[in-house]
Amino acid sequence: MTFKKEDLAYRIAFDTNTNQFMAIDSKDEQHVAYGVTIEHAIKNLNAEKANV
Repeated sequence: MTFKKEDLAYRIAFDTNTNQFMAIDSKDEQHVAYGVTIEHAIKNLNAEKANV
């Protein structure tokens, strides 16, 4: 399922190896951010996208 927040479309997954959530940019599958919560993963994805 793809979610959209403002202009960022992303997917959420859970990495069982690291026990962290992954926010994956739907337009660029290589752009992935991790977080302990879903909210942290999305926040990290937004922060990384702003720095690119």
